[in-house]
Amino acid sequence: MSAEHEQHSLFLPLVFVGGLIFGFGLGFSHMAQPEVVLNFLQFEDFGLLFVMFGAAVVTGITFFGIKQFRSTAPLTGAVYGRRLKTLDRNVVIGGGIFGVGWGLSGICPGAAYASLGVGNITILYGIAGMFVGAYIQGYWRSASAESDAPATAAD
Repeated sequence: MSAEHEQHSLFLPLVFVGGLIFGFGLGFSHMAQPEVVLNFLQFEDFGLLFVMFGAAVVTGITFFGIKQFRSTAPLTGAVYGRRLKTLDRNVVIGGGIFGVGWGLSGICPGAAYASLGVGNITILYGIAGMFVGAYIQGYWRSASAESDAPATAAD
């Protein structure tokens, strides 16, 4: 975050409140239970589809409508803008790997944390796996970036 955009003092507390609402919604809709997610992935229960659709509608309306009232974020002062990401090989491969992990564990990362709140302590294995996987990917990307860097006269 640049020096020109100071965070409002309520930024972190509101992020926490947003997390509480998100976690409560996941627990209330039973999406924090891996069995429910696995049933969706096996085309036996389509409740997750309705939860995702409801979230997408609310988010879409909010992101579309907010630009009509404000040009900057109220708590950070940052200008609203879209981050365009091209569909490349890394997105396709990473999405496939994510999907395999989601299917094997039965839960996506956000719901994994909410799953702890509904008493699913064994999800800690999945959360540990997410951290280890992210660390390995970060290490691999750093190593490949270093090997791709052009040699200089000082090398």
